[in-house]
Amino acid sequence: MARRALKLASWTGMALAASGFFLYSNKYLDPNDFGAVRVGRAVATTAVISYDYLTSLRSVPYGSEEYLQLLSKVHLRSARRLCELCCANRGTFIKVGQHLGALDYLLPEEYTSTLKVLHSQAPQSSMQEVRRVIREDLGKEIHDLFMSFDDTPLGAASVAQVHKAVLHDGRTVAVKVQHPKVQAQSSKDILLMEVLVLAVKQLFPEFEFMWLVDEAKKNLPLELDFLNEGRNAERVAQMLKHIDFLKVPRIYWELSTKRVLLMEFVDGGQVNDRDYMEKNKIDVNEISRHLGKIYSEMIFVNGFVHCDPHPGNVLVRKHPGTGRAEIVLLDHGLYQVLTEEFRLDYCHLWQSLIWTDMERVKKYSQRLGAGDLYPLFACMLTARSWDSVNRGISQAPVTATEDSEIRNNAANYLPEISQLLNHVPRQMLLIFKTNDLLRGIEAALGTRASASSFLNMSRCCIRALATHKKKSTCSSFRRAQISFSEAFDLWQINLHELILRVKGLKLASWILAFLCWLLPTPY
Repeated sequence: MARRALKLASWTGMALAASGFFLYSNKYLDPNDFGAVRVGRAVATTAVISYDYLTSLRSVPYGSEEYLQLLSKVHLRSARRLCELCCANRGTFIKVGQHLGALDYLLPEEYTSTLKVLHSQAPQSSMQEVRRVIREDLGKEIHDLFMSFDDTPLGAASVAQVHKAVLHDGRTVAVKVQHPKVQAQSSKDILLMEVLVLAVKQLFPEFEFMWLVDEAKKNLPLELDFLNEGRNAERVAQMLKHIDFLKVPRIYWELSTKRVLLMEFVDGGQVNDRDYMEKNKIDVNEISRHLGKIYSEMIFVNGFVHCDPHPGNVLVRKHPGTGRAEIVLLDHGLYQVLTEEFRLDYCHLWQSLIWTDMERVKKYSQRLGAGDLYPLFACMLTARSWDSVNRGISQAPVTATEDSEIRNNAANYLPEISQLLNHVPRQMLLIFKTNDLLRGIEAALGTRASASSFLNMSRCCIRALATHKKKSTCSSFRRAQISFSEAFDLWQINLHELILRVKGLKLASWILAFLCWLLPTPY
């Protein structure tokens, strides 16, 4: 019996050693792809983070200076552990980490600043994997489809990477190829996240992050379907065809599948690259106005919103033909479709915020699910302090002190913020993310919260509300009344904008006169 047990143990040891050697030496197999490894790593990271929060803050008086300093350190340690988990498990974990990193004014700065690196640390598939996906989906080898195909990707994201290529007819294209393992891992990863979030809720009942899992469940399957992305691109191009400074790359359907998307290649600099704009004589303020107008049209007028405007997905260039500044919108996998009721309430809310009608701010915030937390909701939406909201968000730009205050409040009010995010309509979650990404771009360009951006938003709100009213009436006289009211409101905004510009010119002339007096020209 002992000899048999020894023999069995020897064979088992040899089998395990051989398996280990095979996995180690086989470059096509990665231990990170095994479910047990991914689950074990996620469970261990969640346990360590939870234990850190439970024990590190236990002996310190809540709300004291020491507590806040210690809390910041725990946030930072936890954010780094979470970032390491995302980088190791890749795929869905990086996608969710990027989502959290974009919520600048909703989560503690320690988390958002740490998780932002995930945009530049996405995994790359090997050329063997790229060839395999193209062969399986298009039925041909790369050399049969393309005259040339760059091995080095232009960029890599959590679910795919993009290569530059030239077709045999001479057209230069961008080829988006999905990472081969993402599809199989995504559903298991989301289930794992759901279990872990529920476990964390048992330890910390005040934190409700199920909204994050719900969003991943809903959106990830859509983002993994590149045919859906192609349809979104064509829809937004048709929807905004009247905007001559927007470019959406054309889709080549004959060589596109669920995992491979072929697009027109369009070159440009990232929208937050001021050096590129200065070098190419592109006006930063013009780009900021253009971007604000594009998104106001999407949100308020059409209710079909591109929800991933991080700088890698928004390029700027000079149009080859006209030489005018142009915005190129890429990556159309993630869109939010707004219901008409939500869109109109959101229009009313922004109109109330811009014109400082606090009764209506409360009314429409509560209609959008904020309840008694409507002041916090208004601050989250505008990324302004409650004092600024009461004074009027269009009256003065954001100061460094106010921006710091808002970011600190994101840490101090985290339980209330998570509660609010769990109660607002699901449509609002991606709108929050989109708003924060756009604010990040404005901050990089130095155009944050300019009066012109609020006026453009107000124009779109007026048009959207007037269109809805006209649709709701059968009376020609009533339609004429609505059209007249719309024209008058738009005229008032134009007049207000003109006054602001004149004031700006007057101020500039005063400054110039003062400088001339201060530094007289020598004869």
